[in-house]
Amino acid sequence: MNNFQKGMFDKIQKNSNINPDEIMKVADSVKNADFSDEKTVRNLVRHLSRMADKPLSKEKEEKIVQSIVNNKMPGDLQSLNHLFKK
Repeated sequence: MNNFQKGMFDKIQKNSNINPDEIMKVADSVKNADFSDEKTVRNLVRHLSRMADKPLSKEKEEKIVQSIVNNKMPGDLQSLNHLFKK
């Protein structure tokens, strides 16, 4: 793991209390996932929400799911962060 990745995982762990090993397990489990499948994406979003102990409103969940399914996710971390904070 390079310094950028380590720093990113450290920041995620600090902000969400999710262990980097858990993140890697989730990443491995979705390597071949079909992100155009709404059910798959919704299950992943809910799983990550539970892992982070950050409940999502139905509206926020729907917005995130539709952004992923329709391939309209922001391309930079600041915009992505803004999407999750809305």
